[in-house]
Amino acid sequence: MSATPRGLAPAVVKLGGSRLDALDLDARQAVDAPDPLDALDEPWWDDLAGHARRRPLILVHGWSRPLRRLDPRHGRPGAMLRDRYGNESRWTTPEVLDDIKTVGSALGADIVARLTKREVTADHLLGSDGLISAGPGERLWWQGNRLVERENLVGPPTGVNTGLLERTRPGHVCVVTPLARNAAGQEVNTDADRAAAAIAGAAGAQVLVLLTDVPHLRVDGSPVRHITREAVIRLRDTVATGGMRKKLRAACEALDRRVPRVVIGNDTVTALLATRTGTLVTRA
Repeated sequence: MSATPRGLAPAVVKLGGSRLDALDLDARQAVDAPDPLDALDEPWWDDLAGHARRRPLILVHGWSRPLRRLDPRHGRPGAMLRDRYGNESRWTTPEVLDDIKTVGSALGADIVARLTKREVTADHLLGSDGLISAGPGERLWWQGNRLVERENLVGPPTGVNTGLLERTRPGHVCVVTPLARNAAGQEVNTDADRAAAAIAGAAGAQVLVLLTDVPHLRVDGSPVRHITREAVIRLRDTVATGGMRKKLRAACEALDRRVPRVVIGNDTVTALLATRTGTLVTRA
């Protein structure tokens, strides 16, 4: 089912990196409080709203930095686990899920407020409220030099109920906090980049934009402006680490779901969509 019945394919933007720093300031204050960073950030949000008035847009936000600011324990080394393949994931308990929802609610309200004052309406959707389905999570995690079984409420996104995205249209944005539910009905954490890729594929998006702190992918110190899926897989499985490894994984998953283009960078959405900046990832 298409989320854009009028024939306009949406763009999906995963909001992360420096954009969340500005959002987090408002999340810790009243949503309508004066924001000293907003004067610097306004052109970026003006650009995003301008795009949203012209084309359908779905925003998926991350939460790692705001979560660490909410409680320092979320930034301690033991807060992250590494699976047998070298992928990192937050150690998620019911208490961590509650904190993610607290932060997600504040960030979602902030994003909606910023769009509303720019004459763009928005819905805030919690992915675990029927939007995102998750598959089984990893059971084995490294502890020192041993793999041990550990309960972790995480799971990869496997399905998207696009019926909940049908209000997406020019002038109205869907803002998604990417939690999910697994087959047992449990609420679970899921990676925001991979959730954005799943949503982009299900919604028939023509592009997925992964916003981050860096202007583009770099290989051997040199910027990469265009890269193919095959080359991305080599980088992902050899030299990429941390957040960039997740983004490369999400880029491949989006392409496999027939999203034609993925752009990674930290400029305005208009500049990234025009590939004036950032790294463009395509199948060939």
